[in-house]
Amino acid sequence: MRAPELDVLVPTRDRPVELATTLAGLAAQRHPFGVVVSDQSDGPASYDTPAARTMLRALRAAGHRVRTQQHLPRRGLAEHRAALLARSRARYVLFLDDDVWLEPGTVGRLHEAITTLGCGLVGAAVQGLSYLDDVRPSELAPFERWTGRPEPERIEPGTPAWERWTLHNAANPVHLARRHLRPGERWVPYKVAWVGGCVLYDRSVLEACGGFDFWTELPTSHCGEDVLAQHRVMAAAGGAGILPSGACHLESPTTVPDRTVQAREALGSAS
Repeated sequence: MRAPELDVLVPTRDRPVELATTLAGLAAQRHPFGVVVSDQSDGPASYDTPAARTMLRALRAAGHRVRTQQHLPRRGLAEHRAALLARSRARYVLFLDDDVWLEPGTVGRLHEAITTLGCGLVGAAVQGLSYLDDVRPSELAPFERWTGRPEPERIEPGTPAWERWTLHNAANPVHLARRHLRPGERWVPYKVAWVGGCVLYDRSVLEACGGFDFWTELPTSHCGEDVLAQHRVMAAAGGAGILPSGACHLESPTTVPDRTVQAREALGSAS
């Protein structure tokens, strides 16, 4: 099967129910893409369940190239992402967490946005729908549209750009879309500090910034590897979030309880 222009890369560990839900969201997309699922579970692979296998079959039946693998031993989150990136040759790579459901059309919007904007990354911030009634005006205040192509920018603690992190708390992306999406707009690009859970990269930019190869400089137990990679990409080629998001967080307990070592704090943002 011919390699697609876009691959969805899904790292997973000990989340059979959540992964099946994530795959169901992908199976409802109509945009062409390949799928690579990489598992680091303590026991059977998260994709080795009747529900997940059914969704993988549905994806294949719809014409998507699907690959699964078990990637052990565990050497940390960044190494897992580096290994996933190495399995793909697609021009664009969507890193999708194993606890995120995408509404139909989300992958197509992300691809349209990155090709239109010509930047290094575009993300769909995950939404916690249990917080729909929790409107937080102060956290929505840093919102700012990109007009034209996103410009390269360095995101540093203590700057106004860093304060954009509040945009993605709770159900804030839902409330942002209600406030800022105008009639007739398919999507709106906006400035971000970083995006968690669902990020589409131009792989050439990501690789030029070192990808996730910094894993060798980190202890096995770490987090924030996605933030570090995004900051390097945005410093080189710019990046954006888009509204509507279309990405729903399943709100399951984290599989990364130890957050002592933050990759960006340990290594800095410079590439």
